[in-house]
Amino acid sequence: MTRYRIIYTDDEPDIREIAALALEMDPDFEVKTCERGEAAIELAARWHPHLILLDYMMPGLDGPGTLERLRRTPGIAETPVAFVTARIQSHEVARLFALGATGVLPKPFDAMTLAATVKKYLPA
Repeated sequence: MTRYRIIYTDDEPDIREIAALALEMDPDFEVKTCERGEAAIELAARWHPHLILLDYMMPGLDGPGTLERLRRTPGIAETPVAFVTARIQSHEVARLFALGATGVLPKPFDAMTLAATVKKYLPA
Protein backbone atom coordinates (compact mmCIF):
# COMPACT_ATOMS: atom_id res chain seq x y z
CA MET A 1 0.00 0.00 0.00
CA THR A 2 1.37 3.40 -0.99
CA ARG A 3 1.35 6.05 1.70
CA TYR A 4 1.11 9.44 0.04
CA ARG A 5 3.24 12.19 1.54
CA ILE A 6 1.38 15.49 1.74
CA ILE A 7 2.59 18.90 2.90
CA TYR A 8 -0.13 21.26 4.12
CA THR A 9 1.00 24.90 4.36
CA ASP A 10 -1.09 27.56 6.08
CA ASP A 11 -0.19 30.36 8.48
CA GLU A 12 -3.30 29.73 10.61
CA PRO A 13 -2.43 27.08 13.25
CA ASP A 14 -6.05 25.98 13.81
CA ILE A 15 -6.62 25.39 10.09
CA ARG A 16 -3.31 23.50 9.81
CA GLU A 17 -4.27 21.26 12.70
CA ILE A 18 -7.79 20.56 11.38
CA ALA A 19 -6.48 19.82 7.89
CA ALA A 20 -3.74 17.51 9.18
CA LEU A 21 -6.17 15.61 11.40
CA ALA A 22 -8.71 15.32 8.58
CA LEU A 23 -6.11 14.04 6.11
CA GLU A 24 -4.47 11.67 8.57
CA MET A 25 -7.80 9.95 9.14
CA ASP A 26 -7.06 8.33 5.78
CA PRO A 27 -4.46 5.59 6.28
CA ASP A 28 -3.09 6.32 2.78
CA PHE A 29 -1.77 9.73 3.89
CA GLU A 30 1.26 10.87 5.82
CA VAL A 31 1.04 14.61 6.49
CA LYS A 32 3.54 17.26 7.52
CA THR A 33 2.56 20.88 8.02
CA CYS A 34 4.28 24.24 7.59
CA GLU A 35 3.21 27.78 8.38
CA ARG A 36 5.21 29.57 5.66
CA GLY A 37 6.04 29.12 2.01
CA GLU A 38 9.78 29.11 2.59
CA ALA A 39 9.43 26.22 5.05
CA ALA A 40 7.28 24.28 2.55
CA ILE A 41 9.99 24.57 -0.11
CA GLU A 42 12.71 23.41 2.31
CA LEU A 43 10.58 20.50 3.55
CA ALA A 44 9.60 19.47 0.02
CA ALA A 45 13.26 19.38 -1.05
CA ARG A 46 14.07 16.98 1.83
CA TRP A 47 10.87 14.91 2.03
CA HIS A 48 9.75 14.74 -1.63
CA PRO A 49 5.98 14.84 -1.10
CA HIS A 50 3.44 13.47 -3.54
CA LEU A 51 1.34 16.65 -3.11
CA ILE A 52 1.72 20.12 -1.62
CA LEU A 53 -1.33 22.01 -0.39
CA LEU A 54 -0.83 25.78 -0.08
CA ASP A 55 -2.77 28.65 1.39
CA TYR A 56 -2.91 31.68 -0.91
CA MET A 57 -2.19 34.41 1.63
CA MET A 58 0.73 33.88 4.02
CA PRO A 59 3.27 36.29 5.51
CA GLY A 60 6.58 36.44 3.72
CA LEU A 61 6.38 34.27 0.64
CA ASP A 62 2.70 33.92 -0.29
CA GLY A 63 1.17 30.86 -1.97
CA PRO A 64 1.63 32.00 -5.59
CA GLY A 65 5.23 33.03 -4.85
CA THR A 66 5.84 29.66 -3.20
CA LEU A 67 4.47 27.87 -6.26
CA GLU A 68 6.70 29.92 -8.57
CA ARG A 69 9.77 28.96 -6.52
CA LEU A 70 8.73 25.31 -6.33
CA ARG A 71 8.43 25.19 -10.13
CA ARG A 72 12.05 26.39 -10.41
CA THR A 73 13.46 23.95 -7.84
CA PRO A 74 15.05 20.79 -9.28
CA GLY A 75 13.70 17.57 -7.83
CA ILE A 76 10.37 19.07 -6.75
CA ALA A 77 9.45 21.20 -9.76
CA GLU A 78 6.95 18.61 -10.98
CA THR A 79 5.29 18.00 -7.60
CA PRO A 80 1.53 18.62 -7.81
CA VAL A 81 0.44 21.72 -5.91
CA ALA A 82 -3.15 22.53 -4.99
CA PHE A 83 -4.32 25.67 -3.24
CA VAL A 84 -6.69 25.66 -0.28
CA THR A 85 -7.97 29.22 -0.26
CA ALA A 86 -10.89 31.56 0.18
CA ARG A 87 -9.65 33.47 -2.90
CA ILE A 88 -11.65 31.66 -5.55
CA GLN A 89 -12.68 34.44 -7.89
CA SER A 90 -12.26 33.31 -11.49
CA HIS A 91 -9.30 35.63 -12.26
CA GLU A 92 -7.46 34.46 -9.13
CA VAL A 93 -8.07 30.79 -9.94
CA ALA A 94 -6.96 31.37 -13.55
CA ARG A 95 -3.72 32.94 -12.27
CA LEU A 96 -3.01 29.93 -10.06
CA PHE A 97 -3.52 27.49 -12.94
CA ALA A 98 -1.32 29.68 -15.17
CA LEU A 99 1.43 29.40 -12.54
CA GLY A 100 1.14 25.60 -12.63
CA ALA A 101 -1.33 24.74 -9.87
CA THR A 102 -2.93 21.32 -10.07
CA GLY A 103 -6.15 22.41 -8.37
CA VAL A 104 -7.94 24.85 -6.09
CA LEU A 105 -9.99 23.80 -3.06
CA PRO A 106 -12.23 26.45 -1.52
CA LYS A 107 -12.03 27.49 2.11
CA PRO A 108 -13.68 26.77 4.34
CA PHE A 109 -13.20 23.12 3.46
CA ASP A 110 -15.26 20.21 4.76
CA ALA A 111 -12.96 18.26 7.07
CA MET A 112 -15.03 15.10 6.56
CA THR A 113 -14.48 15.09 2.79
CA LEU A 114 -11.03 16.71 2.57
CA ALA A 115 -9.12 13.44 2.16
CA ALA A 116 -11.39 12.26 -0.66
CA THR A 117 -11.12 15.64 -2.38
CA VAL A 118 -7.33 15.70 -2.10
CA LYS A 119 -7.03 12.26 -3.70
CA LYS A 120 -8.09 13.83 -7.01
CA TYR A 121 -4.85 15.79 -7.08
CA LEU A 122 -2.46 12.93 -6.40
CA PRO A 123 -0.36 11.48 -9.20
CA ALA A 124 -1.77 8.29 -10.71
